[in-house]
Amino acid sequence: MHARYRIRDALAWLALAALILATIAHLATKPPPMPTYAAVRADWQPSEAWLYDRDDQLLDSERVNFERRRLAWVPLKDISPAVRTAVVQNEDRRFWSHGGVDWLAVASAIRARLTMLGGGGDRSRGASTLPMQLAAFLDPSLAQPGKRDWRTKLRQMRAGQALAAGWSHEQMLEAYFNLVPLRGEAQGIGAGAQSLFGKKPADMTRTDAALFAGLLPNPAAGAEALGRRACRVARTRDCTAIRAAAATLVSGEHAARFDPALAPHLAVRLLDQPGKRVTTTIDRRIQTAAIVALRRQLSGLGSDRVRDGAVVVLDNATGEVLAYVGGVGLKSTAASVDGANARRQAGSTLKPHLYAQVIEHGWLTAASILDDSPVQLDTASGLYVPKNYDRSFKGPVSVRHALAASLNVPAVRALVIDDVQQFRDRLWALGYHGLVEDGEYYGFSLALGSAEVSLVEQANAFRTLANMGNWSPVAFSTEQQLRKLPPRQIVSPAAAFIVGDILADAAARTDAFGADSALRLPFWAAAKTGTSKGMRDNWCIGWSDRFTVAVWVGNLEGDAMRAVSGTSGAAPVWRDVMLALHAGNPGKAPTMPDGVEARQIALPGTREPPRREYFMAGTAQAEMAAAPQAARRPRITSPVSGSVYALDPDIPIDRQRLAITVRGAVAGHRLILDKRTLGDADGGQQILPRPGVHILALVDPGGRTIDRVRFTVR
Repeated sequence: MHARYRIRDALAWLALAALILATIAHLATKPPPMPTYAAVRADWQPSEAWLYDRDDQLLDSERVNFERRRLAWVPLKDISPAVRTAVVQNEDRRFWSHGGVDWLAVASAIRARLTMLGGGGDRSRGASTLPMQLAAFLDPSLAQPGKRDWRTKLRQMRAGQALAAGWSHEQMLEAYFNLVPLRGEAQGIGAGAQSLFGKKPADMTRTDAALFAGLLPNPAAGAEALGRRACRVARTRDCTAIRAAAATLVSGEHAARFDPALAPHLAVRLLDQPGKRVTTTIDRRIQTAAIVALRRQLSGLGSDRVRDGAVVVLDNATGEVLAYVGGVGLKSTAASVDGANARRQAGSTLKPHLYAQVIEHGWLTAASILDDSPVQLDTASGLYVPKNYDRSFKGPVSVRHALAASLNVPAVRALVIDDVQQFRDRLWALGYHGLVEDGEYYGFSLALGSAEVSLVEQANAFRTLANMGNWSPVAFSTEQQLRKLPPRQIVSPAAAFIVGDILADAAARTDAFGADSALRLPFWAAAKTGTSKGMRDNWCIGWSDRFTVAVWVGNLEGDAMRAVSGTSGAAPVWRDVMLALHAGNPGKAPTMPDGVEARQIALPGTREPPRREYFMAGTAQAEMAAAPQAARRPRITSPVSGSVYALDPDIPIDRQRLAITVRGAVAGHRLILDKRTLGDADGGQQILPRPGVHILALVDPGGRTIDRVRFTVR
């Protein structure tokens, strides 16, 4: 009797112990809660963003999330049946019949393990099912590296059962294909099919399926191991094709070939969120033509002369960006920098806007005479002494010749007539929003392009001239185009037309560029080149009746180009792009707007022959002559007002005399220094001034002061 009670108590204690152990095991192997299929789909976010051309063809893509590379979620129906079959057969052949755990596979694995421990048999494939693997993808704690103990396996099994209880088999298989880690950073069949096979998941073949399934146990496998495994999956005797495909996959050839990469800099500019899709205004044909033209020019010039360039093409009517090439790589040392958006010194490219403003105000006409001769201007920061590109001077020239030949000194004289602040404000209105300082900051050098501008700003400002002075913002995408504001009249139509006619005048620019430069096209087109200080930037911007093309060539790191000029650097690219744009449909000259009149004009005293000239209404003249020397007001040319001279203590004082020079007819005129008469103005006076501030005056025979300069001696 007592023995029976002892046995019953022992059994009770054993049952209690078993219950406790079972409870401990249950708690110890409790998996993390599994999300729903809807939650996984809602949380999915691609690592990429995509850029499309105006015809919805892929133009470029940009990696935005660098944790892993994955594309858009791929529905199960969009995955090749061959791939689905191969993966299920190879990873979990009873997938469609079990509830998350394949107990037959578990029993087989246990038996194989016991046999192996007993000294016989080989290790068989594991019992991990697709739901168990999927659970580990959803919660990495279920597959921690280096942990393959019974507790981890039981947690995976229970998680797999939880998934199977709440998800359909189709949902589990779809999620598996999208979450499975593949070679490199690729995650999911979307990224894997593209980067490893160069295809969409729906287009993968039986060979691709064998390779894909063969990758799963070891995504980093080499070509030989992958080929062997894929052959076993395919169950074929002739593995030649599979081995060749494995070698191609491992080489990464498909990854480089799949992405067109036609606008990488624009992609960086527009794509800022994972999964973002932007349909741009880019025309693929024009984008390709611009890339080819720029690459050809940079290759021909050689990286020892210039390394970088950029091209922007605009539709005049809409402002749509038809081409945006921020660079083409080659031997660039700053290939990731966007040359189309970088601010660089403008050089002579701002002159058309200056002349448009003074013509618009009626202060100058295209036939007005400007003096291309040495000039020194007193500024707040000292003397400003502009020089022409070729270091020579042409004497009296018309505005047409000065602008077409890009002469510097006449442009500075035009800015003196205008006003630096007024010109700066005009440039701001044209969209040059890098000019954040006032006019005094830039000074007279603004006429020669001392300010920094971007290629996009340049293109749109010149497009304003093409549109008879109407400015509107550019549009990079169809969404921006829908939000565009109506255009604003910035330049008068008459002034824009006259400046455009000057920039299209091949004869007027012959002295500077030759009779057959790259700027001359077989149809009407206006163009302006520019080179910045120190040969760091070379520009060519111009327009036809339908398009504006802007080209920049230089070195993005800021070092000077070597042996590259306006017509040998950017202009050939501009020409090639213009010819491609107008193939079979040449550009047409604009119609003369209201407020413009044509008149035959003679220009005595210059080297320019009579011609037909355009004028703002009310400003036309039949003859425009340079004032003769005798008619010009005499003036002191040296010393220049504002000059500072320093005496050298190592040179004898009587050897440091300062010569005074005067221009004009000065017979009978006198020079007065600090209210003391020096002598006749035409007597070649020299002075030995003392340290201090001095006033030198030029007085006519009647005693009237007609010029005065102030200078300092230290």
